[in-house]
Amino acid sequence: MPQDTICAVSTAPGRGGIAVIRVSGPEAVTITDRIFRSPNGKPLAEAQANTAHYGSITDEKGHALDDVVATLFVAPHSFTGENTVEISCHGSTYIQQQIIALLLRQGCRLATPGEFTRRAFTNGKLDLSQAEAVADLIASTSAASHRLAIQQMRGGFSRELARLREQLLTFVSLVELELDFSEEEVEFADRQKLTELAREIERVIKRLSDSFSLGNAIKNGVPTAIIGETNAGKSTLLNRLVKEDRALVSDIHGTTRDVIEDTVVLQGITFRFIDTAGIRETHDTIESMGIERTFQKLDQASIVIWLIDATHAPQEVEELSRQILPRCHGKHLIIAFNKVDKIDDATRQQLTQLYDRLTREMTDTAMTFLSASHNQNVDALESMLVDTVNLPQAGENDVIVTNARHYEALIHAHDAILRTLDGLQTGLSGDFLAQDIRECMHYLGEITGQISTDEILGTIFSKFCIGK
Repeated sequence: MPQDTICAVSTAPGRGGIAVIRVSGPEAVTITDRIFRSPNGKPLAEAQANTAHYGSITDEKGHALDDVVATLFVAPHSFTGENTVEISCHGSTYIQQQIIALLLRQGCRLATPGEFTRRAFTNGKLDLSQAEAVADLIASTSAASHRLAIQQMRGGFSRELARLREQLLTFVSLVELELDFSEEEVEFADRQKLTELAREIERVIKRLSDSFSLGNAIKNGVPTAIIGETNAGKSTLLNRLVKEDRALVSDIHGTTRDVIEDTVVLQGITFRFIDTAGIRETHDTIESMGIERTFQKLDQASIVIWLIDATHAPQEVEELSRQILPRCHGKHLIIAFNKVDKIDDATRQQLTQLYDRLTREMTDTAMTFLSASHNQNVDALESMLVDTVNLPQAGENDVIVTNARHYEALIHAHDAILRTLDGLQTGLSGDFLAQDIRECMHYLGEITGQISTDEILGTIFSKFCIGK
């Protein structure tokens, strides 16, 4: 356990009328008592744990800095597992700076980024995946990302991994026990049962790693490319979706020459919309570079909105389908016919038939009619996007991986369990089986911090803000 006492402002600057200064460590209560004065003169050291006390902060000369509320937490029943005092003062930056300076003069050290959460991990209050979820919770910008962070912080992912490691430990114990009796050729581990167990573990690890594509999209925004010919209305549609004039709109072809990105939350899910340069034949060097980026973003997107000018759709489809459709396999494709305020019902019917011909051999496709300039049916497109993501409920038994470090560890663990299965099927000796099993356990332990290094911990917690 660290022997020094740390302090920092735990609230974002300039965000409200109240700020919270956290003090944590063995001397947290003693140091705070040197500067805190309650109306009844009773020190915090004599107060009950988990209680809040009104008083004032005074400097060394007895001058009052602010009226505050000091909340007392006694180890191990605190976020960090240490004695902790949280001082709620007024939100003035000057007041916060003065209180921090006073605490430093009384013996505190200014906390480094993520140090409070790292101490919570070190003291067993959180495992590493839960600690990382604290940062995800702070950074969450949608209901979906918030729900996943809460689920992970409360230990849903950790419980899943703990169950896997327990099964693997039983597995490797039986195999290694056989090695102790190798001369007697005793077999403690039923190979058929071990194979069934390894297959179940492989399925769970595969399910967790496969969930990363969805989890990463929810955390960082579902990448959604808006593509089409020049002047199809892509920039107008982007502006409608993000509810502001984000992109320049003009009747001149080739106005958008670079990629424009913005995010918006639709029904709790963050979408990262990408307005791309219109696709057409051009000799303009800058516009050609923009079109090249269009195809790069199309390849990176999970959802593609192909916006087609309904007034001359057959011509656009003829010119662009060979460039667009092959790149959309494995993605969700929405074909949106724009400017429908300028066509009749007969043309709508013809466009529906055109859509059917285009997508005959494709899956995960949908069609809609809209008028971006008149904001007609854009809400239906938004609902279609949300349905496309099809976000499952993140309960205890439905863990979704959102962290790239976790995903990498799961990939390594999956490789190890596949080698174990292969070894069981080919009759590999127990010592080699045990090595692969323990490697799988190692990578699962990296996720929760049962296996960790100072370098890994330093990298993870350095990404936190000071005060967390």
